[in-house]
Formats: sequence, C-alpha cells, structure tokens
Amino acid sequence: MTKTITRFAPSPTGDLHIGGVRTALFSWLSAKQAGGEFKLRIEDTDRERSTESSTKVILDGMNWLGLNSDAEIVYQSQRFDIYNAVIDKMLADGLAYYCWCSPEELEQMREEQKARGEKPRYNGKYRNGGEAVAGVTPVVRFKNPLDGEVSWEDKIRGKITISNAELDDFIIRRSDGTPTYNFCVVIDDHEQAVNLVIRGDDHISNTPRQINLYRALGWEVPEFAHAPMILGDDGKRLSKRHGATNVLDYRREGYLPDAVINYLARLGWAWGDQEVFSREELLKYFKVEAVHSAPSTFNTEKLRWLNQQYLMNTQAEKIAELLPEYLAEYGYELDKATLIAAIPHYRERAKTLREMAEQMQWISPKMQIKPSEFPEKAAAKAFKDAKTAEYLRDLLQRLAILDSFTEEKIHAALEAVVQHFEIGFGKVGQAARLAITAGAPSPDLAVTIALAGKALTVERLQKIIDFLEKK
Repeated sequence: MTKTITRFAPSPTGDLHIGGVRTALFSWLSAKQAGGEFKLRIEDTDRERSTESSTKVILDGMNWLGLNSDAEIVYQSQRFDIYNAVIDKMLADGLAYYCWCSPEELEQMREEQKARGEKPRYNGKYRNGGEAVAGVTPVVRFKNPLDGEVSWEDKIRGKITISNAELDDFIIRRSDGTPTYNFCVVIDDHEQAVNLVIRGDDHISNTPRQINLYRALGWEVPEFAHAPMILGDDGKRLSKRHGATNVLDYRREGYLPDAVINYLARLGWAWGDQEVFSREELLKYFKVEAVHSAPSTFNTEKLRWLNQQYLMNTQAEKIAELLPEYLAEYGYELDKATLIAAIPHYRERAKTLREMAEQMQWISPKMQIKPSEFPEKAAAKAFKDAKTAEYLRDLLQRLAILDSFTEEKIHAALEAVVQHFEIGFGKVGQAARLAITAGAPSPDLAVTIALAGKALTVERLQKIIDFLEKK
C-alpha cells in the first residue's frame, strides 16, 4: 500500500491565515492517520513580498498547533538551480520555448481579444520559434496541449474537467529569471513524493496546468482535494474585517491550540453530532472525502464555547503554566499554587486564557484597590448601610486571628459577623467582596477571601474601612 504523503506550502508574504491552517490540518490528518508523512514547504520565490518575519509567523504558528513537518523544511528560494535545470531541459526537449513579447505587445494582444469578445490569453506567437527581439528579455513558456481536456477526480468536489482550449501557454520562468508558482509547485511536489495535494479551491484553476506539466515531464500525477473557502458571518470571504485571522492572534487572545484544531476540523466536516474531538479521535474519524464542498462560516462564539470546553477539561496545572504570560500583559503575576487553586473557579466564567487572567487580576497584591473608583452602582448597593464599616471591622478582626486561612474557617468568621449583628449575609458579604475584588468576577466569598490570602484581605478591608469612616 502506497504511503500517503501530503504537504502544506504557504507563501511568507503575510500572516498565517486561519484558512491556510485548516488546509494544513486536513493535510496533516490525512497523512498521519494513514501512517504517512506531512511536509512543510515555504514558497518564498516572490522576492519582493516574502519576508523573514512572515516565515517566522508560519513556523511559530505551526509549532504552536503541533502541526510539525516530518521532513526537513523546504525553501523554494534555495532551489532555483534545480528549477532552472528542469526548465533548460524542457527547452532542449521542445516542451517549453522562449517568448519575446514585450509587456506593451501583450497588453495590446489582450485589448484586441477583449474587443472581439474573447477571453484574454497568450496567442502562442512564439510557440514554434521566432527571432529574438532587441531590448526584450524573454520569458519561458510551457507548451500546453492545444486540444483535449484535463480531468481529475477531486476528493472533495468530485470529477472536474477542463478543456485545454481554455488554457494558454503559461509562463514558467519570468524575464527576471525567477520561476513561477505553477512550475515550482510541480517540481517540488514531485521531488518530495507528495501524492495527495490538499489546498483551497482558489487553486482549482491552477490544477489543469499543473497536471499537464506533470504529464509532459512523465511524472505521476498526485491526487487532489480542493477545500472550500471560509466565510465570515456576513457571507463574505473571511478577512481581517471579521476580526482575528492570523493564527497567532488566537494564541494572543488566549485560545488553546487543541481547541483551535478541533474547531477548524469541524469547519466543513462532521462526525455525527459530536462537537468536541481529541486529536486521537480526529485521526480516527476524519476523512478528506467527507469534507463538504460548500463554503463554511466562521463563528467566533462557537470557537469561544469550544475553547471553554477545553479549559474545563484541561488540568489546572497545565493551565497554570500558560496563564502567567497573559497576567503579565496586565502587569501582574501570581504564584503557581494560587493559580492552581483559582483556576477551578474560573473555568466556567472565562472562555479564553486572556479572559481568565483578566478576571483574576484582583488576586495580585500589585493591583491597587481604589474605593473612590469602584463601580458607582455596586458601591452604592454594598455600602448603603451606615454600619458597613463596623461590620467590616468586625470581620477583619476575626479573620486576622485565624491560625489557618481555610475556606471553612473563613466561612465560620463570616457567619459569626452575621450572627453578632443579627443582619443578613448580604450586608457584610457584598461590602467585603467589593472591598477585596473591586468588583471583578469572583467565586463564593469564602473562596474569594482564601484566594486573596490573609495579608491582602486584611490590607484591603482596612483600606475600605478607612475610606468609609472618612465619608
């Protein structure tokens, strides 16, 4: 049985788009589930637009998602000698030819074709030879078949047939000496032994040209699967106007890589009604043939929900390793023990690591509590009783003498205040919570106080008592 070999071949001319990542995932799954190989190739032949920073974004994004290459990463910019050797042989074998048309001549050709109601295309002027033109550096064109058709059984879209009459003799080497995409991709896929090409359906128009090139060179043609585009919620192609599209933006927003992988796998593919899949399950159930041919709509709220499912089912110790970088953005830090204690109480409140870090800020001693800046409505409700400062002072004294700051003993201290003053729990509870958290989302009050710790609790209660007594 032939081993499945797939590849992901992004161009480092911008961010690693979420649509490209889905293509990479489909390729990775298709190779791995068959015991095959997944390869990464950087298509950086566009010298003007390709950048090292974009290449780093691609590599960082793929590493974050765990979609690592099974072979050495190939860079097209390092392979020009190989491409040119193939082109020179094609010229010698009559499979390609020099075209001496100037840009002005090509433009005039297109305008005349448009005027006749024809599809603009190269007319084959130099296909059978011709004299060199002074002042013009020639391009090299592939001799595309003039008749017949190109057909392939697309694994997602079914049989696709294109007439060769619709194609022209496309350029395989530009006048500046650089080889073109449609040429390089064939050479690379052949040399990397790629036998399944999964890519976006915007490449369908390139496929017949590439198949003809494979056949002219006497090489085996791989199988193809063209995945549909991803749309935003407005029905238009997903772009920056819809929010984050660079995969590392999702990392910065606090999504877990497995949640992103899970969500992208479900964009256009399903296994019954199941929504949450481990990687092992994806490898077991995913089939590229089952990907829908219709475009999928990206739903950020669905991704947020899915990420929360992963937060709820990921060990607190693991989340505690990830949270510090998000806390640091807010200027705070918490020790690992405190994080592990707090995380179980925020799993169902926060949908991303960033939200969790934001909601936990109040636990940090570095956060300055300013009673004068408390939310107006919350302060009015919490401090409306004239004796609030007295309640809080009593609570402070009871908490300060505790030999161990456990939830049970804290709860007992709160109950003692309520009984001593014969008041409802809310009269002391609301004020104490606001004093300690400044209104941030927080769990049960005894848990909240335990997370803050004795020193911080006493400090903040004293601050609010002083504030209320000065009013």
